[in-house]
Amino acid sequence: MKTQKIILIIIFIFSISQIANAQLQKAEFQASGLTCSMCSNAINKALKTVPFIETVNTDLNKNIFEIIFKKNVPVDLDAIKKKVEDAGFSIAKFWVIADLHDQKINNDEHISIDGLSFDFMNVKAQTLNGSQRLQLIDKNYIPSKEFKKYSTSTTMPCYQTGMTSSCCKSKDGTLASGNRIYHVTI
Repeated sequence: MKTQKIILIIIFIFSISQIANAQLQKAEFQASGLTCSMCSNAINKALKTVPFIETVNTDLNKNIFEIIFKKNVPVDLDAIKKKVEDAGFSIAKFWVIADLHDQKINNDEHISIDGLSFDFMNVKAQTLNGSQRLQLIDKNYIPSKEFKKYSTSTTMPCYQTGMTSSCCKSKDGTLASGNRIYHVTI
């Protein structure tokens, strides 16, 4: 009985430290195809129906949308992209802002942030602390020309598909093939 309690306490402490280690705060994206304020209004209305989005702020001069995430609600970045596309527009650039604490990163290495898998590309080995702006560089999150440029800098097939494969391994070895993975750079 004591052993079970000790194990539960260790698991609890480990899970809290993992949660506190990295957390998504918000996302920002630049939309393309907007011609007037009614266009941005269509995107705003669509995004406000997403359950994990708390608020949406818009900079009409730059066509930048800032999305604040609700706390303790799972985030799906592809759902944001889909809502923008369903409103008749596309994403030109997309950034995720995450609060990281002593997070070691390496090129072509995966980490988990709020249950989402991220692969860092074109980065130096370093430790990240505080609020970090990570640019998504997956297909349909950046212009085709940029995607093609990044494609030449990796041999990992997950960059082409956006899904983990047998080559994808996280530090703790928990990534399974066929899960969504987002590719980011700093």
